[in-house]
Amino acid sequence: MNILQIIAKKRDGYALSEEEIRYVVERYTVGEIPDYQMAALLMAIFIRGMSDSETLALTRAMIESGKPITWETDLPRVDKHSTGGVGDKVSIPLAPLVASYGVLVPMISGRALGHTGGTLDKLESIPGYRTDLSIPEFKKIVIGVGASIIGQTEELAPADRKIYALRDATATVESIPLISASIMSKKLSEGLTGLVLDVKTGSGAFMEDYGDAKKLAETMVRIGRGYGVDTVALITNMDVPLGWAAGNACEICESVQLLKGHGPEDLREIVEALGGWMLHLGGKARTPEEGKEMIGEAIEDGRGLERFRRMVEAHGGDFSAIEREDFVSAEYEAVVKAEEDGYITSMNTKKIGWATVVLGAGRMRKEDKVDHKVCVFTLKKTGDRVLKGDTIFRVLANDERRLEEALTLLRESFTVGDERPEPKPLIYEVVR
Repeated sequence: MNILQIIAKKRDGYALSEEEIRYVVERYTVGEIPDYQMAALLMAIFIRGMSDSETLALTRAMIESGKPITWETDLPRVDKHSTGGVGDKVSIPLAPLVASYGVLVPMISGRALGHTGGTLDKLESIPGYRTDLSIPEFKKIVIGVGASIIGQTEELAPADRKIYALRDATATVESIPLISASIMSKKLSEGLTGLVLDVKTGSGAFMEDYGDAKKLAETMVRIGRGYGVDTVALITNMDVPLGWAAGNACEICESVQLLKGHGPEDLREIVEALGGWMLHLGGKARTPEEGKEMIGEAIEDGRGLERFRRMVEAHGGDFSAIEREDFVSAEYEAVVKAEEDGYITSMNTKKIGWATVVLGAGRMRKEDKVDHKVCVFTLKKTGDRVLKGDTIFRVLANDERRLEEALTLLRESFTVGDERPEPKPLIYEVVR
């Protein structure tokens, strides 16, 4: 095969064969195809698009570039993936809740990206918690505890890491076929029997436009089913932060509060909905609605909390540290208050996310270290009635300059008006 002919074929709008796609992925991963030729092909894909069969072939080739996980058990294995948002700590309580019913949850997660937080950074705020486990260590915890959350390993879909880095440097990130193949190659490498996708849309989402979010959801569901994994997607609202806390340690605390039967209602609604589908795909609930009730029961009777404690300790984490007063603390504290009476009519959740990044909860550059203690608490949201002087945001910071920069972003992130806006649902639709 000839890489130049493959580039020209896609440039001219023709579909690539599975053999051509496999050839490119294999040769690029081992360094036989240079970056400049792969970049040209990625741009051709970005402009011309890919059919479902091409996207599935790309996903399959990326999976086969590494060593997918194999399991010596017949137990159902169901994971969840979120496209990311602000305050999105859902995976942390969700994994142990689902595991408490005998569904294995092998979750390979990510770090903070852009304005969105990362599950691994949040878990690493627990002293001793290791996210860099080997696959054998990971499998041992999944089998023994029922759930484990770790970071990407060298063995899983190495082609994706290399291609993603090139996309990031060549303005080819925002392509639905390429995004779908990237996400699904990692998830399907886990050896799953079921997968639930949380595709977020709105001002704090990667896919702000609803139509784009739906296309992404539909594409990923078709890939999952084409690969033989029962897959469903929920399109959810990220026009406001999820829960109250956006940071690292503070989101762990909020997750534990949820597992104790407290915490924000919106977070619980999302956790129960996603968990209900996971139990349904795992064969433990006849319907997702029944599964949702089961997740609620596991919150109320403490099963989920106990399973989370076991997971944290299996990873080397000090669970008792979460209960200590200094777990969520910082050198400086400030608030942003309403300057007039009215209703919060809109929020720019992306700006709220960037405020957490500025504080140090995320990364401006890959090499940046994360500050686990800083946090933005969103105490009022779109549709809430406020009086002049009411606190909208509470901020924890460890650097005065960063604090001032974050406060400026937060002051610009919401509007107050006389009329209450129409409420939006938290879950827009289910894509099957």
